[in-house]
Amino acid sequence: MNASLTRLASQLADIWKQLGPAQRLTLMAAGLIVLGGLGAVAVWSARTPYALLYGRLSEAEAARVIAALDDAKVPYKIGAGGGSIYVPADKVHVMRMQLAGRGIPRGDGVGFEIFDKPNFGISDFVQRANYLRALQGELARTISQLDEVESARVMVVLPENRLLLDRDKQPTASVFVRLRGSGPLPPQAVNSIRFLVANAVEGLKPNRVTVVDNFGNVLSENTEDNSLPGLTAAQLAARRELEQYLAKKAQDMLEKILGPGQAIVRVSAEINFDTLSRTEERYDPETQVIRTQTKNDENTDTVTSSPVMPVGITANTATETNTAAAATPVTNTRNRKTTSTVEYEFGKTISSLTQVAGGIKRLSAAVTLAARVEGTGAERKVVPRSPEELEKIRRMVADALGIITSPDNPRGDSLTVEELPFEDQFSRELVREFERQQRWEFWTSLARQLGYPLLAVAAVVVLWRLLQRTSAPDIPLGVPVGELLAHGNGNGHGRSRRGHGLPGPGAAEEEEPEQVALEALHRLVKENPVNLSQALREWMHKGRAPE
Repeated sequence: MNASLTRLASQLADIWKQLGPAQRLTLMAAGLIVLGGLGAVAVWSARTPYALLYGRLSEAEAARVIAALDDAKVPYKIGAGGGSIYVPADKVHVMRMQLAGRGIPRGDGVGFEIFDKPNFGISDFVQRANYLRALQGELARTISQLDEVESARVMVVLPENRLLLDRDKQPTASVFVRLRGSGPLPPQAVNSIRFLVANAVEGLKPNRVTVVDNFGNVLSENTEDNSLPGLTAAQLAARRELEQYLAKKAQDMLEKILGPGQAIVRVSAEINFDTLSRTEERYDPETQVIRTQTKNDENTDTVTSSPVMPVGITANTATETNTAAAATPVTNTRNRKTTSTVEYEFGKTISSLTQVAGGIKRLSAAVTLAARVEGTGAERKVVPRSPEELEKIRRMVADALGIITSPDNPRGDSLTVEELPFEDQFSRELVREFERQQRWEFWTSLARQLGYPLLAVAAVVVLWRLLQRTSAPDIPLGVPVGELLAHGNGNGHGRSRRGHGLPGPGAAEEEEPEQVALEALHRLVKENPVNLSQALREWMHKGRAPE
């Protein structure tokens, strides 16, 4: 084992001796780079990874969390802004459970933890005040969980409990929010806050919740205080969205044709928010059908006959009884009656119509086109568009917006298209800035995509060139090789000039420069073959030295 290590060390030493100064410097630099990279990887792998414990904390909550971590002797890091605290990743869940057991963090203000400690003997007023404080604190904590909200405060006003109920007094609430950054709070978030507070307080309506941000802007709108009577905030929002949609629709089309910033479109819409339900019944006398038919027949027969005297002794006997019976006539009645009843049904049409809200009653649009300008400087002049071109643009805008300008249209839509010169200094600056930004992004992206490959190729080329370079000294032409050996050039051997048949200072006239002892030449080739090969190449190209 030791012999192998010794042999390896000797081989490395021989290789090191054969390398030139530039090669040695390159090898040392490469070794340092490799060692530095290995050290960086080792340090990075040995570093403890940290994970987020809590974020978006206030200063008071962050102080409580840090105090608890110090008590537990857990290392931590504080993020930018002081609102984020990081701990080792393997301790995140454990510390969250331990801090939750201690009620940390609990947010700003007082929540329902105010009732954790029983207080006997307090009055109803204090109990009610504590409940109101707890409710406000819990609402503020909940609102602070929104991404756009940094912190919040909630103030709720409840009517006093009285024996006589006053229906005019209703609860109200005010919400103050501190936003993250300078951007506005979206309308959806404002409505969410209003409904959240309204549903948490008994008897509170969303339109009685006022939301204010830290810039002094009132973010909520009450329907009772509308500037347009009869229209609610939702109706105004629907009208505004329709107008913006139609205006953007026409302006995008014109900017594709005329260029960016060359047209301004404004639309005014009247919307029918009435809901109508109507039912009609129509009868047609021309179309009738038999509905029911009834027929009754009655027959009555009456017959009257004279008396007939019997023949014989009875008839010849003149008694009073027989005479009266013979004088009484016999009557039989027979009648016939027919009754017919027919009921007719007229044609009937029943129609039901329900008209929902949202129909367009009238549309008005105004389009302003930028006048075309030709020339530069003092030679600039306005070139108006032809009436045919303006009419073509007018028809396109009317068809895009659904505007009917004919006199037969009962809605009475209107469309105005005018051409006016714009103050285009700002637009030109804006276009130039936009083009400059696009060029900068293009070149930045190109440099980012090509920089790393080019840097890697350059590093490989430089390293290859350094490895190929040698700093061995050149052998000058016309100088005897033996003389160089005698001076110890490059090898440190100061041998005698005459000991090995090398020419001395006075032997230049006696011997030719090319006459070098075979032993010296062999030693020269063995000790420094690079210089000899370089000298031979130069001799072959330039010829032999003159005798």
